[in-house]
Amino acid sequence: MKGTTNRKITLLVLMVLGLLALGTLGYILLEGWGPVDALFMTVITLTTVGFSEVNPLSTAGRLFTIGLILLGVGTLAYGLRTLGELVLERDYLRQWRKRRIMRQVDLMRDHVIVCGYGRVGESVVVTLLEGKRPFVLIEKEPSRVGLLVEQGFNVIEGDATNDTVLRRAGVERAWGMIVCAGEDSVNLFIVLSARAINAGLYIIARSVDGGNEAKMRLAGANRVISPYQIGGRHMANIAIRPHVVDFFEVATLDTGEEVWVEEVVVENGSYLEGKTVGDADVRRQTGVTLIALRHTVNSGQTSTLIPDANTRLMVGDELIVVGTREQLLNLESLAR
Repeated sequence: MKGTTNRKITLLVLMVLGLLALGTLGYILLEGWGPVDALFMTVITLTTVGFSEVNPLSTAGRLFTIGLILLGVGTLAYGLRTLGELVLERDYLRQWRKRRIMRQVDLMRDHVIVCGYGRVGESVVVTLLEGKRPFVLIEKEPSRVGLLVEQGFNVIEGDATNDTVLRRAGVERAWGMIVCAGEDSVNLFIVLSARAINAGLYIIARSVDGGNEAKMRLAGANRVISPYQIGGRHMANIAIRPHVVDFFEVATLDTGEEVWVEEVVVENGSYLEGKTVGDADVRRQTGVTLIALRHTVNSGQTSTLIPDANTRLMVGDELIVVGTREQLLNLESLAR
């Protein structure tokens, strides 16, 4: 559509320039006027401003002027129609993109909702893209929304504190939400609203002021993150144990393949359900290395342990593993 728009504008400009050139050349040849007088006569004829003739016209000059006026009126009509189409087309394109996004969001399940696309939100989106995790953005700044839509993201324009906006983003069907607005009061209200709609939603909230962490948890946040605190710890860890930090972010094998640390959940009815680690033998079947296991008991509490061959895998267990993207995909297929 953008290419068609550019072609229409280019054609209109060429038509105007062509008429100016045709009129100027015509008056020079028919009336013997100088270039400036011929151009001036062409302009006042095409614009129909009603000025008097530069010099008396011959019969041929008058007939030429009539034809020039008709061409000018035709070009004006085409120009007005083109401009109208461009306005309507732009509005149609915007509405079409909005409907397309809503259709895609309506089909999404177990996705992540990201509230706010500032510096923190941008970093969140980059990480979700790297992890190939489906997500929906909620952003209330129209200028940002337009740029994000052009980049192909699923964006809902609106205030994330509004229940209607959250429902449009599929909060009832979402797996989790990352709340990263720049103000704690806004983040707190978003957490309250989302928790009221979806009691099982996993909510990660940003807290600018560390003193608000307890309030965020009371509002319903599962995890509360302070970017400044996390950033400081990360910098200190790089200084103390740089190679360990590099490995756990992303390592590269001698073959050039990247190794990632990921978590995979054992789902109901999957191949892994009820098997021991030894019987499942995920290392031989997928190539991943199982380094830890998070198990949730009936009381809702979780425990992390280093599994051995006799550890039994249950539905809901989170396997912390290391492997390449291909190996991780193989494990995910066994865990589904």
